[in-house]
Amino acid sequence: MWTWFYQLASPPHFYRMSHALVPWLLGLSLVLIAVGTYGGLVLAPPDYQQGDAFRIIYVHVPSAYLGSMIYVTMAVAAGIGIIWRIKLAHAVAASCAVIGASFTFAALVTGAVWGKPMWGTYWEWDPRLTSFLVLFFLYLGYMALRSAYDDLAKADQASAILALVGVVNVPIVKYSVEWWSSIHQGPTISKIGMPSITGDMLWPLLVNIAGFTLFFLAMLCIRVRAEVLEREFNARWARELLRGGAAGGVN
Repeated sequence: MWTWFYQLASPPHFYRMSHALVPWLLGLSLVLIAVGTYGGLVLAPPDYQQGDAFRIIYVHVPSAYLGSMIYVTMAVAAGIGIIWRIKLAHAVAASCAVIGASFTFAALVTGAVWGKPMWGTYWEWDPRLTSFLVLFFLYLGYMALRSAYDDLAKADQASAILALVGVVNVPIVKYSVEWWSSIHQGPTISKIGMPSITGDMLWPLLVNIAGFTLFFLAMLCIRVRAEVLEREFNARWARELLRGGAAGGVN
């Protein structure tokens, strides 16, 4: 019953599986992002208060969602790596960091661009903004800690502990607008009851969230493949793969 789990933890099996998945994930993500962006920028009506400025949500919201979600993924992978000593899990965690930091940075920038016309300033030390900035620094700290160790095993252990400790910030990011007084907009999709956004504005947002998520998965597969090859450089399967790649292209 658990055969699939052990196979998934096998670096050569994951390498071959991800090679087959990447084109599908990347192609579908680009189609969804194109559809969602067109629906958000062209088909959705202007907001009755914000006008066309609200359209930045079609990039900001998926980026912010992924910034938090990827950190949780990184922490879970790090925890699996520590508990079950699965090297591939550490490779996944390490690969998540750069991608998650990129989406978090994109959310901070797009939020600042939206905040200037709406709040009159690019930045406020608001609970949501501050906790999300902390999330960005946690990503940077994770990557800096990994690079501080020459020993890969020590880097995996130390960075995994930071990832697990830092994950407590994720619920703070999510519930900060409810726990403290905040100028940031409250929940619109995940609130109890009906979302406070009309259907013609909502469907492009959901499509973009799905597209961005698939794009993340494609990028994750690509980065994990590179991480696995670096870690398994001396393994027989990796040497054979690289020899085959030198002759006719790495698969």
